[in-house]
Amino acid sequence: MELTPREKDKLLIFTAALLAERRKARGLKLNYPEAVALITAAIMEGARDGKTVAELMSEGTTILTRDDVMEGVPEMIPDIQVEATFPDGSKLVTVHHPIP
Repeated sequence: MELTPREKDKLLIFTAALLAERRKARGLKLNYPEAVALITAAIMEGARDGKTVAELMSEGTTILTRDDVMEGVPEMIPDIQVEATFPDGSKLVTVHHPIP
């Protein structure tokens, strides 16, 4: 099976997000890469499901709270930008202050 670099990136993000979900379910606080992966994967899946950019920008701020992540992580992530694949093509989704 041949995967493009973009497809490999998507799989890496999804794998990291699965790990983050498992750690969060065990009550562990997420670190920076885990938090970014979880939010990014949720945006990518929402786009695939046909949600709008505006919906994803709003929902992106509800995925994690300060209690879900290690100290200092929210300040490290002022924005997350994801080039997501929607049914009508790729679009850039920017979530400002994803961990309120």
